[in-house]
Amino acid sequence: QLQLVESGGGLVQPGGSLRLSCATSGDTLDFYTIGWFRQAPGKEREGVSCISRSVGSTNYADSVKGRFTISRDNAKNTVVLQMNSLKPEDTAVYYCAARRRPDGSNCPVGGMNYWGKGTLVTVSS
Repeated sequence: QLQLVESGGGLVQPGGSLRLSCATSGDTLDFYTIGWFRQAPGKEREGVSCISRSVGSTNYADSVKGRFTISRDNAKNTVVLQMNSLKPEDTAVYYCAARRRPDGSNCPVGGMNYWGKGTLVTVSS
């Protein structure tokens, strides 16, 4: 069973950057599609980005396209979400999640099997 631990959250000013990491253990990361999700206070959890396990194809929510970049390093068992040009509306708890099948770069919230506990990102001046 795959375990996931997020890190890198914190307080940042609008326009700033953060780099979130998802460290995995317990199984081979190569076997898993990985997604980043977020949940703001009073809102439902939503997908942010997703990266497939095979060819590393990626997908992004419209709200973060051009600002966020997802990448994976299977040798280091890590998936990174680089977040640039942050806005106050990006404030949320960010989660990484994994599924083994099917492969692909679409990550619906209900389609993930393993979740981390989240890291808080606050964008405020």
